[in-house]
Order: sequence, then structure tokens, then C-alpha cells
Amino acid sequence: MNSTVNIRALPAALQLVAVEELNEVPHRLPADIEALREWVLKQPHLCSCTEDQFLLGFLRGTKFSVEKAKHKIDRFYTLQAAIPEVFNEHRLADDPQVLEIIRMGVILRIPLEEGDTGPAVTIIRAGSYDTNKYKFQDIIRVGSMFGEIMMFEDDNATVSGYVEMMDMAGVTAANLFSLQPDLLRKFSAYADEAMPTRQKGIHFINVPTAFETGFNTLKSFFPGKIKSRVSVSSDPDAIFQHVRPEYLPKEYGGTKGTMQDIIAAMEAKILTYRDYFIESRNFGTNEKLRDISETTIDYDSHFGIDGSFRKLDID
Repeated sequence: MNSTVNIRALPAALQLVAVEELNEVPHRLPADIEALREWVLKQPHLCSCTEDQFLLGFLRGTKFSVEKAKHKIDRFYTLQAAIPEVFNEHRLADDPQVLEIIRMGVILRIPLEEGDTGPAVTIIRAGSYDTNKYKFQDIIRVGSMFGEIMMFEDDNATVSGYVEMMDMAGVTAANLFSLQPDLLRKFSAYADEAMPTRQKGIHFINVPTAFETGFNTLKSFFPGKIKSRVSVSSDPDAIFQHVRPEYLPKEYGGTKGTMQDIIAAMEAKILTYRDYFIESRNFGTNEKLRDISETTIDYDSHFGIDGSFRKLDID
């Protein structure tokens, strides 16, 4: 790897996936990253992270179309500004609320073995937080922070995408009523249109049997690609269809330590990003400085029927 860029070399099997599926050309990475950085630095309206690994994530997320990567980085910061309930002063690695949510194990990042070329795995324990103490936006905030860390550190996520296991055990009516449809809609658009990591599946486990039956009836109407990426099951062992037991903690029938081990590792990891999240407060867009030849940003267009969802691509 060219020493002029500070990026992590991929394991051989994952490198092959990057070459074959993402159009990655290893010897061109320094030039591609530099071209993207030069563009970022020339934008008067945009203040962005310019670290090599960060920029590489956007290149991989757009299959090495530098033009698409430019657009996605711009949208990354533009749409953050449109969700202030998530991207606010609490979005710090050592914020007490952030650490409390990590310690509850609402979000569990599951480490894979180095030779595995599959998508990264996150378990979201939807019923594991007190809705009287935490708002849905607080949970999403912590998830967004680990999503950013994933961009920097998880090669499986940037090359092969990620899957989410939605554990519905213990979910109550209060959990469901705490969901904010408008926020969920906005953040879904942000995750799809602005994050460089691609969601490859969302699988609901431990759901009530009646919900499983109803959902599977509706699923027959889904487009093919979505149908293969979404599943719902009341069977506690359904998780093994998507995640190998040796990766899972014993609470999920696996052999890889405990949930507390994962929680401790996640807390230690986020604290290493303390400076990054402080610096991130300076990142963003200033629409008054945007080149007038560009389209004016309309948040409603991004998040409305005629914006985000009309243009969603399932790749």
C-alpha cells in the first residue's frame, strides 16, 4: 500500500470482494482519496473530516465513483443539520447519557473474525430501555455515533455492508408509542442516502407470533430485493440464520463471551473517539456559502415523498 495514505490494508478475501464488487483498484487508492479530499477542501460551504480512512469509506460506498462520493459527503453533513434532535450537543463520546445507553446494551456491535467477508452485524435490543428516561432520539444518537465509528474501523461494513438484528423481546406498547415516525423517516433517509455503509438486511427476532404471521403475509407484496433482506420471526433461534453462534454472546445462545464483554469493549472504543466527536461539532455545511450554481438545499425535499423515498435505491 502506498505510504502516502494512512489507510488500513484489507484482509486478502475482503480485498477480493472490494475489487470485484466495488471497483476498487488498490494502486489507485492514493489518487482517488486525494481527488476527493481536494474537492472537499475547495467547497466554501462544506467543513468535513478529511482523514484518509473516512474518505475511503465514501469511495467504497459509491463503488469508487468520485462524483457520487462528493455528493454523498455533502449530503452526509447537510442531512445531519436537518436532524438536530439527534446531531446536537449530547453527541459526545463521554456524554453521561451516551455512556448510560451503551451500558444498558441497547446496541450491541458483534465482532467478526478477520477472514469473514460477510456484512457487519449489529443487534438492537428494542425493549431494553426505559421510555420514561430516554427518548427514541437518544437511542438513535448513540447508534449514529457507532455508525460513524464503523465507517472508520469496520472493513466488513464499508466493503460488504451491514445487517441489523432487531431483538423485539420485552418490547411493550410504551416502546412502540415512543417511536417518532417523522424522526424514523428522516433518519432512515440519512442512513440510506448519506451514510457510505450499505444496509444489507434487517431481521426482526423474538416478535409476537401474531405479528410474524401478519408480516409474512404482507411480505409477499414486497419487491424481490427487499423481500430477501427483511425477515420476521418469533423463533429465538432465528438469529442463527444470519449470525454464526461463535460470534454471539452466551445470552443469545452463542459462545463468544457475554453481552457485558461487548458493552465494555464498545464503551472503551467510543472513548477513543472523544476528540473526533468534539471536532465533529465544527463539521457541517453553511448554505449561505454554497456555490450559487448548485441546487439550493431543501430539507423537505430530501425527506418528503418527492425527495428521499422516491429516489431510494436498493443495491
